[in-house]
Amino acid sequence: MKNPTEIWPCFQDRWSPTIGDPSVMGWVTVAAYALTAVLTARLALSDRGRPERFFWLMLCLLLAALTVNKQLDLQSALTAFARCTAKVQGWYENRKVVQTGFILALLGLSLVFLVALGIAMWRHLRRTWMAVLGVVFLTGFVAIRAVGFHHFDILIKSDFAGVRTNWLLELGGIGLILANVVALLVASREMLEPD
Repeated sequence: MKNPTEIWPCFQDRWSPTIGDPSVMGWVTVAAYALTAVLTARLALSDRGRPERFFWLMLCLLLAALTVNKQLDLQSALTAFARCTAKVQGWYENRKVVQTGFILALLGLSLVFLVALGIAMWRHLRRTWMAVLGVVFLTGFVAIRAVGFHHFDILIKSDFAGVRTNWLLELGGIGLILANVVALLVASREMLEPD
């Protein structure tokens, strides 16, 4: 094995902290994440008596983290670090085996997370089903991006009728969560207003 201190210079050559998606759609996505996180926090704080309050709080934290990550592009840093590690340690030629194992582990963890989420939220799906579906979209998108596997990158960067697949997955997930949160906020406001 080569010297592990060689990983850092390789990593610095491959990744530096910059704006990950400076396009209009990139900033629209950041705004959508931020707005949804703020409204989710508002719902969680106003929903004190509801058992699904913890779900909304955790979702708010996830959305806030994804807001920051959208432009820092930390999954690209992870991919660059993994590539440099593979090169320095001498197993870059066999990286497909490691990538496949990583993809399977990530899919397995995502499946366990989604099943646990479904079980935890089963009684509350009537109020949260759109947000749960949105989380499924977002975790799928994040998992695909984190893997950095060339074939998946081609898939999410493709477009249909001028609409990119990654916009559908990411903004679709955010939109489902936002729609659920807004509906619940409107319903709670209507319940508080006197007739």
